[in-house]
Amino acid sequence: MKAVLPTRARSLPALILAALAMALVPLFAFAPGASAATSASTIGQALRKSPVYVDPAASGQLDRADADALAKKIKDAGKPVFVVVLPADYPTKTVLRDVRAATGITGLYGIRVGDRFAAGADPSVISATARQNLVSSVQGDGAKAQLTDFTDRALDTVRGHAPSTWGSSSDGGDGVSTTALIVAGAVVVAGGAGIYTLSRRNRRRREAEQQAALERLRVVVDEDITAFGEELDRLDFQPGEPGADDAMRTDYENALNAYDDAKRRMGEARKPEDVRGVTEALEDGRYSLAVLAARREKRPLPDRRPPCFFDPRHGPSVTDAAWTPAGGSTREVPVCAADATRLADGREPAAREVETEYGRRPYWDAGPAYGPWAGGYFGGGLLPGLLAGTLLGGMMATPSYAADFGGGYGDFGDQGGFQGGDMSGTDFDPGGFSDGFGGGDFGGGGDFGGGGDFGGGGF
Repeated sequence: MKAVLPTRARSLPALILAALAMALVPLFAFAPGASAATSASTIGQALRKSPVYVDPAASGQLDRADADALAKKIKDAGKPVFVVVLPADYPTKTVLRDVRAATGITGLYGIRVGDRFAAGADPSVISATARQNLVSSVQGDGAKAQLTDFTDRALDTVRGHAPSTWGSSSDGGDGVSTTALIVAGAVVVAGGAGIYTLSRRNRRRREAEQQAALERLRVVVDEDITAFGEELDRLDFQPGEPGADDAMRTDYENALNAYDDAKRRMGEARKPEDVRGVTEALEDGRYSLAVLAARREKRPLPDRRPPCFFDPRHGPSVTDAAWTPAGGSTREVPVCAADATRLADGREPAAREVETEYGRRPYWDAGPAYGPWAGGYFGGGLLPGLLAGTLLGGMMATPSYAADFGGGYGDFGDQGGFQGGDMSGTDFDPGGFSDGFGGGDFGGGGDFGGGGDFGGGGF
């Protein structure tokens, strides 16, 4: 009888090939033997190795070449985005939650079942409003176009990093030969160089994103500075005029200094978070003008209050008023006299609008760069209550926000401390993986129920 050689006695070429096979994990995984009832565990295991999973029963929707390209795009971007394609008869009642739990990685998950599509996400990666808008924007497309558009838009939006499990595998044998270790070591060295290159590329991308955010923000801040300068020009106060005293002259000087300080700080700004000091200076200057006006008119000096929430250019607030943002809960916000009257009459306040890719929107429904802008006007402790339930508030609630736009804005919550790409296991909020399912059911009329039921809401 011919003896069977043990594993350790395999030929050198075989060992090298085996080691390389372990090291070179494919970018895209088709699970062998999968069917319409492929378990969430099988899908989760595949997603730990690659960002794209296509069930063999659904391979007609997205072929291997397109899936490979999609997976490569996600991995190159280094973002925690996952794409799953399943056959039309796949059970959908809790698939988003089940896949998220099986994968155990904080991220954004887009799942296409037949011709239906939905997405779930951890709030540290993307806000609920942004996720809903993202899903709505890709409804009704064919599989390739839909998944490509979803991925492209998601990579521009999500926060966090790629999971460390992508591109790695473990040895399933009981022993490892010296040759295998040498080959594995070479792979590790090469991988280290690749990680360094990817890290440098990601750092450059992040710096470019910050600069783009700063330039968009610069337009708004320059408008604020110009508006305050015009207030100073209209002021009919002369330090030497009859009746002027030292207190008035000090108020006037403080306002002028605040104007100069705001211009200097904006000129020196290099990151979005640097803008906070600019709006702090403008807020100080406007309060000084309010105090000066009260002294000249022999009125009681105003209390130090935050500026009008709806537009800080309106000046210091005079009272608090109830306000309910679209889709949010009612809260008290500081308002100027004019906006207090508008709200009391049932009219919309005069909100500060800024340019976004979807047109002009109130600043609380715009991009994350407006956090530092608002933080300088309203201070850290006040912001969470004012912005709760808004798009900006949702972004600022994520643990990764401080890394991109600075911290110190108050207690928005840390969402459990997990960032996108972190291995968080089953420690996640299931609410982020059930919205739009009609109570957890694909057929309930949400993301999966009728294609675009969000209707663009939340913008």
